Amino acid sequence: MTAQPTVIKAPGEKAAERSGGAGPAEGRGSSRSEGMVLNVFSHGFLALWAIMIVLPLIWLVLGSFKTDAQIGGSALSWPSNWHLDAFSRAWTKGIGGYFAHTLIVLVFSVPLTMLLGSMAAYVLARYPFKGNRPVYYFFVSGAMFPVFLALVPLFFMVKRFDMLNTYQGLILVYVAYSMPFTVFFMHSFFRTLPTAIHEAAVIDGASDTRIFFQVMLPMAKPGLISVGIFNVLGQWNQYILPAVLMQPQTSSDPERYMLTQGLIQLQQQMGYETDLPVLFAGATIAIIPMLAVYLSFQRQIQAGLTSATLK
Repeated sequence: MTAQPTVIKAPGEKAAERSGGAGPAEGRGSSRSEGMVLNVFSHGFLALWAIMIVLPLIWLVLGSFKTDAQIGGSALSWPSNWHLDAFSRAWTKGIGGYFAHTLIVLVFSVPLTMLLGSMAAYVLARYPFKGNRPVYYFFVSGAMFPVFLALVPLFFMVKRFDMLNTYQGLILVYVAYSMPFTVFFMHSFFRTLPTAIHEAAVIDGASDTRIFFQVMLPMAKPGLISVGIFNVLGQWNQYILPAVLMQPQTSSDPERYMLTQGLIQLQQQMGYETDLPVLFAGATIAIIPMLAVYLSFQRQIQAGLTSATLK
């Protein structure tokens, strides 16, 4: 009798025999097919989501160049005449003033939010002290507190300081409203910055203020840009706070409506007259700046969010 040669099988082949004959190549093929199905599903969902976002914007912009009859006819039909009369009428009917009021508030509220929020997040992230975590959770809890529950006490508090229908009153409220998210976002950023650089600055004799403004803050630039854009979008689109705090208190009190309030006022001024192109043009004017800001800083926003997630 001759001895049969011993065949040494690889671990993958043994596992394939135990599982019913499926080899490593077949396993890789099944994983690729599952990944392809998931890829098609995710891309299909994103395409559907993009259509749901883009189509209303196209309808809005096209309506700014149409007449009332054309708007009531076909939703996505092309305008017969491409003219800017609706934009000029909307601007002269008050949109220009509302636009200016909103810019005045955001020019001060967004930098103050970023400065105070970054300082608070930096101290909570880099300096351990007694009560650090309760203070941090106090900030974070503000993001979970619905603003509707605070409207009545907020109104009387602002009224007590005689800041109703004033820029400074709305600026302070916007800063307080945006602080929780800013502190929460920047806290995770400052915690992951290299400690060696901070220690080197301390050895060189730099003060805490200089370390923050000249060392740590520039290193957190991606996070600052990301959270800054979110604050701009949130404060620009805010309606409920200006509607409560920016109402004329007397007949001689000037109107300082924000842009979101102005669109409602523009609709109410029409009464029974229908001038839908003016409303469409006003909404387009309100959208264009934010769309330009997002498209200009899209890469920075993605880089900041990705860095915060990976860290």
